[in-house]
This record gives sequence, structure tokens and C-alpha cells, in this order.
Amino acid sequence: MQNLFHNSLALARTLDSKDELSEFKQQFYFPVYNEKEVIYFCGNSLGLQPKNAGTAIQAELQSWRDLAVKGYFHGANPWLYYQEYMKPSLAKIAGASENEVTVMNALTVNLHLMMLSFYRPSKERYKILMESGAFPSDQYAVETQAKHHGFNPGDAIIEISAREGEKILREEDIVDAIGQHKNELALVFFGGINYYTGQLFDIKKITGAAHEAGAVAGWDLAHVVGNVPLQLHDWNVDFAIWCSYKYLNAGPGAAGGVFIHEKYVTDKKKQRLAGWWGNDERTRFKMEKEFIAKPDASGWNISTAQVFNMATLKASLEIFEKAGIEKLRIKSIRLTGYLEFLLRQLKNIQFEIITPEEPERRGVQLSLFFKEKGKEIHDKMIESGIIVDYREPGVIRVAPAPLYCSFEDVYRFYEILKDNF
Repeated sequence: MQNLFHNSLALARTLDSKDELSEFKQQFYFPVYNEKEVIYFCGNSLGLQPKNAGTAIQAELQSWRDLAVKGYFHGANPWLYYQEYMKPSLAKIAGASENEVTVMNALTVNLHLMMLSFYRPSKERYKILMESGAFPSDQYAVETQAKHHGFNPGDAIIEISAREGEKILREEDIVDAIGQHKNELALVFFGGINYYTGQLFDIKKITGAAHEAGAVAGWDLAHVVGNVPLQLHDWNVDFAIWCSYKYLNAGPGAAGGVFIHEKYVTDKKKQRLAGWWGNDERTRFKMEKEFIAKPDASGWNISTAQVFNMATLKASLEIFEKAGIEKLRIKSIRLTGYLEFLLRQLKNIQFEIITPEEPERRGVQLSLFFKEKGKEIHDKMIESGIIVDYREPGVIRVAPAPLYCSFEDVYRFYEILKDNF
């Protein structure tokens, strides 16, 4: 793909002129620095605010103002069913049926809830296999879940590391480790994209290996949902969780998402922590003792829908519906490929791109590893009007989200690095 590019502003503008998704850039607010809009390549951490988010929140404020408690059953979006409104869009993005997805809580809370349902260890099968260097919240959740069941995390958790001298995990090593521990594995749990390296794992392959070993396959898709198209149902994933403040652009603290395969969602007796909001609406207001789960993923809902947090997600998903996740993926492959091409032209800064080169093994993020002065260079980027983020040790993460980033943004980024570093 890099043979398609050359180093010029004219090419960037030509690519933008041919981009059928370019109009969506105008549907987001960009921070301003020194009276100029910043170059925002940090959607992997927090997506930009959609311009329709304020209107969406105002609509719910108006329902609250005008209807008060009647807003649960009346108004533009009756609150009783609020989590249902996001299901059609999320199902498309996740490659799921609508009854397999729901919106609730936040990422790590949902991970704990899913592990309480799907991590059911025995004396023989109790181990959890995960990537070494997973995001800390995943590490903490898995560690404390092991302790909750009375196991020593040092024994119960198997971490797979990259080979010596390498930064990317080889998937054959993951599959081999699953096979090696097949008689003692209860759960295989990975991040779909490693937050540090930007490596996209083969979810279908690893899930299949987990099932062959008799283990459950669960995924943290915080860096995948809204970034890369998925087929969670067809890949037979057991459960997945994600946040919605990264590529889904729903704002800080926005409600998280959950996928539960349909082979479980109709099982009303499936182990879970229950709450009133997960009870079947047909019996909910009878106020009786016995919990009767909804026959879908919403049967894992516990508390009242977080309407104001969900309103911004609903607004952002309206934009995703218009853009289409498949078209966004096509653009992101070209946009990230263009970014990689330009970065490799730089001779004045020494770094290594540790994210896989193959488009099918990454999303929009490129991780730039600096042996020295990485934080200093990051801070200088910020002062230059470039918003990226830094992760120890030595990585600057650069993520041009295709919904609101342009090829000219990428070229401007390159020019600033070339001329000022």
C-alpha cells in the first residue's frame, strides 16, 4: 500500500477530496490551541465530542423537566427502555444479533460481572490465560477474581509474553500455550487490541483454540469496538466487554457495552448477579421475590439505565449508522498506512514502530517506541498542537480515527515533526 503514497500536501488533499467520509469531520468539536484546531490523534484514549451530543442530552433534560417521572414511559425516548435504543447499531458494529448486546455500567464493572457468570473454576480447571502486559484494570480484575474464588493469582493466572527481543506476541505461542494448559484452563481472556503495542489479535483463532481446550473465551474490546469490524456471534465468542468513550465517542465515563453469545442469553438460570433492571418487564412491576431474567443480554442489566451517559452514546451511534463500520475500516487502513509511510520518511527522530505492519493485524493506532526521551518528545508534540498520548515505557500512541481525522491532518502531523523536532 505504501507504494500508493508520496510525500506531498497535494496528495493529502487529493485523498481527502476523494474520501466519501470526509464530511463527518465537521460533526465533531476539536479543541483549539494557539487559535488553531489541534491535530487530534488520541481517539484511542478519548474520542472527540459529537456536535449532536449536546442536543441529545438537552432532549433528556427536557423530558425530565416537562415529564418528571412520566419520562420513564413517555417523551421522545422513554427511559424504561433506554439501553435498548443502542442495540441495533452496536449489533452491527460487534457482528452480533440485537439480543446479544446491551449497554450498562462501565468496562471493569462489566468485566467483573461477566467473570462472575463465566469464570466458574473447579479444583481441576481454574486457570486463566491472558496476555502479559494487559491493561492494568484487566490485570486487577482477573487477579481479584482469582482471589475471590480462593486461588493464588500467581498460580491461577498464566501470562503469555512476547519472545525475547520481540514486542509483539506471536499467535502460535498463544495457541500453543492454550494447548499446553488445556486440562486446567477455565478461561482465556485477552484484549482484542493490546493497548500498548496496538496489536490486533486473531479473535476467531484464539477463541477456537480456547473452546478446543474446554475453556471459556472472553475479550476486552475497549480498543476494538468502533475501530475494527467484528463478527462476535460467528466467531463463537462467549462474552466481551468494552467502553464507549474511545472510538465510540460517547464521552468520559460513558456507559460500557457487553456481548453475550445467544447460546447463553436465553438461559434464564445462567449464573449472574441480578438486579431489578434485568428482570423481565412483563413481571418487573409485580415486585415479587423471584428474579426472572430477560431472555437476552439485557438480562444482565442490574441498575436503572444511565440515561445522560447513554444519551451521548446514542448520539454518536447515529453518526456510525450513517458512516458504516466497514467504510470506516477501509478509510482507517489507508489513513494509518499513509501515517506509517510518512513516519518512515522522518530522519530527525529516532523511534521504532512496534505495531504490526500488516493492516489485518492492527487498527488505527500506531505505537512509536522511543529508547530515550519519549516523554519529552510527547510533551513537545502537545506544545505543538498535536494531541497524542504516552505510555510507559517509551511509547507514544498515535491514532487517527477515521470519523474525524483527515489525510491532511496526517500530513500536518508529519510536517510538524519534520520541521520542529
